[in-house]
Amino acid sequence: MVEILSVAPGSIASELELEAGDWLMAINGEPVRDLLDFELYQVAEELLLEVRKPNGELWDLELEKDAAEPLGLELEHPEPTQCGNNCLFCFVHQLPKGMRPTLYVKDEDYRFSYLYGAYVTLTNVAEAEITRIIDQHLSPLYVSVHATEEPLRERLLGRKGPPVLELLRRLTAGGIEIHTQVVLCPEINDGPVLERTVVELQALYPKVRSLAVVPVGLTGYRQRLPQLRSVGKTEAATLVDRIHTWQELFQSASGSRFVFAADELYLKAGREVPSLAAYEDLPQLENGVGLLALFRDEAEEVLAEASPLNLGPVTVVTGESAFPEISLFVSALTRATGVAIELIPAAN
Repeated sequence: MVEILSVAPGSIASELELEAGDWLMAINGEPVRDLLDFELYQVAEELLLEVRKPNGELWDLELEKDAAEPLGLELEHPEPTQCGNNCLFCFVHQLPKGMRPTLYVKDEDYRFSYLYGAYVTLTNVAEAEITRIIDQHLSPLYVSVHATEEPLRERLLGRKGPPVLELLRRLTAGGIEIHTQVVLCPEINDGPVLERTVVELQALYPKVRSLAVVPVGLTGYRQRLPQLRSVGKTEAATLVDRIHTWQELFQSASGSRFVFAADELYLKAGREVPSLAAYEDLPQLENGVGLLALFRDEAEEVLAEASPLNLGPVTVVTGESAFPEISLFVSALTRATGVAIELIPAAN
């Protein structure tokens, strides 16, 4: 059961006289274990809610509604399952001290992968959780693979987990669509290792829907951590070329490019990013894949409609890597609107 934190005024739940502090126990006979259960079960036209009031009184509430109409309940949000990995490149381990506490949370929760698109390694999933994923059709999921060669994957993650290919085959056989990623660490999971990973994951297409190759992110706070280095310009260029070759092969064979390079690799290589159409339906947009192409496409639309504005000076702050791209748009927007825009690059 899950506690009700608030009830939206004028909502179905309000009409049913539900209140903050009540406990939602079941929907249509299915126990509500967490927010995920609630989100899945409330999408129905006929509902039977089992509710426990703070005084222990039990209510059974029957109702009819449009399937997509929300009940108007805010429920207790689950605490994320903590990550038991010790990844070589873990970004949390590379943070300076004294920042906001939520930045140090190492979550590894398949529920958050389904709800929010968070990447998980699935090293901590128990049998009951795998069954739940399949039975409730928690699709799509977002999985950090990094390498399909198990000993190397264990080294990268700092932990032994279920063999990733076997797990992916089981999930996809159960109808689950999966998006995957590789965080590329030079001289560790690149070269032939990456080739094997790409080929073995693509063999599971279309249920393994996409693969993003993202360069490892390193900070200046890696004291007492494993020695890693960033992807260099030449390596990035070679990698982009290799990914384009794979894309041509896969598109010819299956109709999808499948594997995509993160925008950062094009920036590192000094290469032009592909057109928006080359990213298909932008399956990896939140992973920094296709963001620049989408920005350019939307920028063109904005500039086509821009007209002179009577506004004072504007200051815009952006990161150093995005600065060249943003500056082109800012210059064009200034010409179109007459607004003085100062663009400031900030070191991350």
